[in-house]
Amino acid sequence: MSVLIKGGRIITAGDDYVGDVFVEGESVSLIGRSLDVQADKVIDARGKYVIPGAVDPHTHMEMPFGGTVSCDDFTSGTISAAFGGTTSHVDFCLQEPGQSLPDALATWHEKIERKKPVIDVGFHLAVTDLTKGGNLEDLAKAPDEGVTSYKLFMAYKGAIMVEDETLFKTMQVAARTGALVMVHAENGDAIDILVKEALAEGKTEPKWHAATRPPLTEGEATNRAIQLARIAGAPLYVVHVSCKEAIDPVARARSADWQAWGETCTQYLFIDETALDQPDFEGAKYVYTPPPRPKENQEHLWHALATDMLSVVSTDHCPFNWDGQKTLGRDDFSKIPNGGPGIENRLHMLHHFGVREGRISMNRFVELVSTNPARFFGMYPRKGTIAVGSDADIVVFDPEKEHTISARTHHSNIDYNLYEGTEVVGAPDTVLVRGKVIVENDELVGSPGDGRFVRRARFGEHLTGAGGS
Repeated sequence: MSVLIKGGRIITAGDDYVGDVFVEGESVSLIGRSLDVQADKVIDARGKYVIPGAVDPHTHMEMPFGGTVSCDDFTSGTISAAFGGTTSHVDFCLQEPGQSLPDALATWHEKIERKKPVIDVGFHLAVTDLTKGGNLEDLAKAPDEGVTSYKLFMAYKGAIMVEDETLFKTMQVAARTGALVMVHAENGDAIDILVKEALAEGKTEPKWHAATRPPLTEGEATNRAIQLARIAGAPLYVVHVSCKEAIDPVARARSADWQAWGETCTQYLFIDETALDQPDFEGAKYVYTPPPRPKENQEHLWHALATDMLSVVSTDHCPFNWDGQKTLGRDDFSKIPNGGPGIENRLHMLHHFGVREGRISMNRFVELVSTNPARFFGMYPRKGTIAVGSDADIVVFDPEKEHTISARTHHSNIDYNLYEGTEVVGAPDTVLVRGKVIVENDELVGSPGDGRFVRRARFGEHLTGAGGS
């Protein structure tokens, strides 16, 4: 099938011009002004942006955690993503204790076969055990399977946290195999002590989730991971940076041209720690990790995004229903499943409060949500841009479309929305995945199975322009 997108304002990380895009099959075939071609479908994009589909490199679909499982599978979660203008995501394949790394990957492949996605999907390998289940040989083979990033948790002691030995050994393997190391950076040992002390004092409400995970625990772990990666010679990507204490070591690394980068997530730009103190256990909706921070950190994050001290905005979409899942921790904040939704609203929030309010340009917007994630995670230039030969992952984005964010209208399985009632201007109008229209006129026109598994290139290819060296 062929598609002609006519007269839109085509915006990539580096370009901004009015033109037409002609799609044949799954790829962009021609780009130009007033193209004289015949197409099976014509989309009038006059007055609208034509941007590369967003890439979300940080999601947790159907993930077991805290005695329950995140409530979006790869069908519901990717439908939600598509309505928000995201056309590819990279999910964390979580190795359970004692499970081999190949078996962990097989489990995640089974998930996308059972609940088929409507957008394209890649996997990170989240390493939790290199003694009983995993081994370094299996770890080294993962890039051959198109899984070119390793994730390690420096938090959640007694569950999925790894010690520095496992972290460092994984970094050494990554340096050798061309993989990117990702870290959840918090000092899990210190946090474990603070949590136990709080509970012993009868402090059980959701607000203590933040109080027992102070910003310094994130800053210390971020710096430690950066220095260990330097010793190992491995590239490092720090996920969900939430506060100045963690921005500072990443900024130092960026200024020194070390191979270390960071992302933040949409929620840290808008939600502060006071959300946790809402009555009637409503604060549990905002229990995610790292926790919401003091409000002054939001401007630090915006500044870091504008100056390339932070390079990506992801979502850490990890949805647990408030009723029946979050309420597992009603009498003990440490038992509230950590995670929140967000995959559908990243572009809404960043466009309205970032672009329209002058914090970032449209080019930077595209860079943060599409081009940089594609570069870091081995999908560029196939994805993350609009160019002849690239996948036709394209969003026709209406900058004047009004939208009210609400759990009543979003497409995730979760029963609340972090941004409930927020009114934004600017929303996706039409979404294509490899040339197939998935969302049009606020309706799903694609089907489960339209998305595919993406085998990703090793780290470093096509990285120039994403703060790479």
